Amino acid sequence: MTDPRALFDLSGKVACVTGASSGLGRSAAVALAAAGARVVGVARRAEALESLCNEIGEAAASVAADIADRSSLAQVVDNISSPFGAPDIVVHAAGLNTRQAADDVTPEGWDQTLAINLSAPFFLSQALVPAMKKKGWGRIVNFASLQTTRAFPGGIAYGSSKAGVGQLTRAMAEAWSKDGITANAIGPGFFPTELTAAVFDDPERAARNAAQTCIGRNGTMRDMDGPLLFLCSDASAYVTGQILMVDGGFTAK
Repeated sequence: MTDPRALFDLSGKVACVTGASSGLGRSAAVALAAAGARVVGVARRAEALESLCNEIGEAAASVAADIADRSSLAQVVDNISSPFGAPDIVVHAAGLNTRQAADDVTPEGWDQTLAINLSAPFFLSQALVPAMKKKGWGRIVNFASLQTTRAFPGGIAYGSSKAGVGQLTRAMAEAWSKDGITANAIGPGFFPTELTAAVFDDPERAARNAAQTCIGRNGTMRDMDGPLLFLCSDASAYVTGQILMVDGGFTAK
């Protein structure tokens, strides 16, 4: 009998994680490496990436790059594939939330938000998919949000981008799943990251958010490990085009 735990084993796989310098991206990189993958972290901050590589060890490499800059995408993809070969897994954890009220949204803020949150996951995936097709196996994991389906104050640009991620995920699944490449998204609730610092810096607000979940607390980094490994491994071979909300039941209430 096959050990079902082997379904989560990522030995021999190469994973690319954007936004790996901090928060959920860094946590994802560490979890994937612990499951056996060799990991390439991508972010703009080289020092933070160096710290990540020191933590993981020889199974990690890094690429300092702005993934929203499409003019350098070809070189970035070459750099990502250089240390361990072309990735089998790509996790799009990089994100931006300008928190501008609708009346105050600037063209620059809008464009930057959509470029990082929506355009970059598509164009980087598009560039990495050919190698996945050759192997007949691939995993794309996007990051959705509570705001994929709900409107929050100051979130019109961010929410629009994350709603787009929901449809992007379904469209990626339609386009590439026949080639052995699944595309899914994780929708985090409130986790303590740089993007949510304004929330957790306000204890009353953080407590209100915790009370809105079914579980009664906000997320911790370990809460993300299981769902992430599920979507990045053979355990989710027949799951594609889905958004898995990891929010303690926030969206169930």
